[in-house]
Amino acid sequence: MPTPAITRPGAIEIPARILGIETSCDETAASVVIGGRAILSSQVASQVDLHAQYGGVFPEVASRQHILTIHPIITQALQQAHLAIDEIDAIAVTRGPGLPGSLAVGVNAAKGLALATGLPLVGINHLEAHIYSAWLYPVDQPVPPEPEFPLMALIVSGGHTELVLMSGHLQYKHLGATLDDAAGEAFDKVARLLGLPYPGGPSIQTAAELGNPRAYNFPRAWLEDSWDFSFSGLKTAVLREVRRHEETSVPLPVSDMAASFQTAVVDVLVGKSLAAAKQFGARQVVVAGGVSANRALRASLAEKSELPVYVPPLNLCTDNAAMIAGAGFYHFIRGQQDSLDMDVVPNWSLSPV
Repeated sequence: MPTPAITRPGAIEIPARILGIETSCDETAASVVIGGRAILSSQVASQVDLHAQYGGVFPEVASRQHILTIHPIITQALQQAHLAIDEIDAIAVTRGPGLPGSLAVGVNAAKGLALATGLPLVGINHLEAHIYSAWLYPVDQPVPPEPEFPLMALIVSGGHTELVLMSGHLQYKHLGATLDDAAGEAFDKVARLLGLPYPGGPSIQTAAELGNPRAYNFPRAWLEDSWDFSFSGLKTAVLREVRRHEETSVPLPVSDMAASFQTAVVDVLVGKSLAAAKQFGARQVVVAGGVSANRALRASLAEKSELPVYVPPLNLCTDNAAMIAGAGFYHFIRGQQDSLDMDVVPNWSLSPV
């Protein structure tokens, strides 16, 4: 199969095979993507079972597990793509945001490969990469249409809830973010309050399917005249209800509380995203990040949006390296090449360093 290439004005064709590496939190991942879109391979080693005993990600444990897993995962990604490392054109790696120790493992592995092979090294923002999951598709499937600019991107994960207007490739306007708990973090904390296992997102989703979403009128923090989000008040409302049941010895209606909590989160995420899309003239809405796997969120978007909505397939919702390689392609063809003294940026916002 010929390698797709991009031609810049006045430049030669640029090969487009990008090796992506992702270790921002508790997934060790590697992938090869062609032309920023076609996924040749994608390997992910999850640590969910390892961290479940702690009720959340334990940073030191995550770092050690990345060290054990990173090189086998990269090897598997290259083998799945049927490519040798010298057939790769650039190495893209998550530089931030994320856990410092976890990020360092991936960045150092990428630096080692770049030093050994002479391949260009491209540091990628993890949040940006989530948006670029909208461009990806398996290489053995028909080519889908590309997202249309301007688009409104909602990034929802365990550590981030961000609303971003994207006017073109690598062109972003940050509109809002969480002021306290991210949506995924709120799911995890409320799951613990309800006695549900980690990770909280899938646990609450499963419990909610058996519950009444109107059983409790939990608060929605709309934060008028702002595109920011806040879920701490909602979490506190759930805590108070749990304590009330404990004090009265009334059995906790877990399913009803899970359903009511989930509905409150979804209402705010969808309402603010669609309002922003309308105000800023977006042609499309992209929702990405781990929480985008939530079925209630997907259903609400499909019901309420007048614009086309893209939500990634489940394997691209959670952290993966295909999205890193996808975003890396667009940086690479614009000439970005980072030096070997590139450092991690744990708190990197969606803007240039």
